[in-house]
Amino acid sequence: MRTILSIVAVLLILMGAIWALQGLSILGGSFMVGQTRWLSIGLLTIAIGAGLLYYARIRTH
Repeated sequence: MRTILSIVAVLLILMGAIWALQGLSILGGSFMVGQTRWLSIGLLTIAIGAGLLYYARIRTH
């Protein structure tokens, strides 16, 4: 269970980072480029992923 939660958490963090970078116009290639809404969504996704990773590390020891 810990491994699955950790994998999901890392995927959320990576996905959020991509969305945030596209929202900041650093990463191009989609309709999300330059839209601050995607920066906010990306940062929220990163926070959720980090919280899930923390939960997976603390809760399963």
